[in-house]
Amino acid sequence: MKQKLLPIVGPTAVGKTALSIELAKRYQGEVISGDSMQVYRTLDIGTAKVMPDEMQGIKHHLIDILDPSERFSCADFILRCKESCQEISKRKKLPLLAGGTGFYVQALLDGFKLGQDEYSADEKERAKWHDYAENHGRQALWNKLNEVDPIAAAKIPVGNEVRVVRALEVYEKTGKKFSEQNDVQDGEFDALIIGLTTDRTLLYERINQRVDLMMKRGLEKEARSLYEAGGSLLPAGKGIGYKEFYPYFAGESTLEESVDLVKKNSRHYAKRQLTWFRNKMDVVWFDLVQHPEQIKNICAVVDDWLLNKER
Repeated sequence: MKQKLLPIVGPTAVGKTALSIELAKRYQGEVISGDSMQVYRTLDIGTAKVMPDEMQGIKHHLIDILDPSERFSCADFILRCKESCQEISKRKKLPLLAGGTGFYVQALLDGFKLGQDEYSADEKERAKWHDYAENHGRQALWNKLNEVDPIAAAKIPVGNEVRVVRALEVYEKTGKKFSEQNDVQDGEFDALIIGLTTDRTLLYERINQRVDLMMKRGLEKEARSLYEAGGSLLPAGKGIGYKEFYPYFAGESTLEESVDLVKKNSRHYAKRQLTWFRNKMDVVWFDLVQHPEQIKNICAVVDDWLLNKER
């Protein structure tokens, strides 16, 4: 049987941490951080790291496991995440994956063999079909699938570009129809991906407010400590929320300019996160910021998934 995993993805400042804890309590789960910066000790404020007093008794993994001078690659993430999933499952608990770098989550779920030719070939093939959809439209992409596998096409909506591309990719790679392979996801995980988002204007306001709160909590001091330890020369030193302060510490800009740049870069990163998750992953989306009552819908979807019903 495949490993059950419940990833919660989306841009920053939409409530992923709170939702992961709520679902972990409801479904007897433990939370794995999917964030490439939260692995670093001492970097708490700028990474929006969940703190022990906020965990509500839920065990968390892949937080505070490295020093800022240590490297943490996508391959490292996949290895450690799989180990955590196994440990959690042995305790008869449900693994949840909270937040995360889009590429890391995709690589984990799709079983990418990083650094190998097969990975490069898969990504190239996938990009080809996404480019086709961008140039000719999703209907034309769906028509391509309908030509080679009408049974799969009948089950996949025209607007679900991720699954259409996956079906075409499987057909080209294996020569077998996607519908004849039980419509399963590549890799070793049975994952239900819950996505959180909200209105873009509201999202950007929340990001700006979050940065202001980080400054009140001591972000400048945290960034200075990283700068004095090596700054951009450290593996952890290039993260958003830290690198923007380096010109200020060097006397080349003002504190206000640095804070404004943190907000700008955070907004741009949120936009990139949304684009990645929407274009490359099969996500069920909700807006808990404007519609907190949707938590009931999320639980209903999770209940169905745990019972192995079709979504």
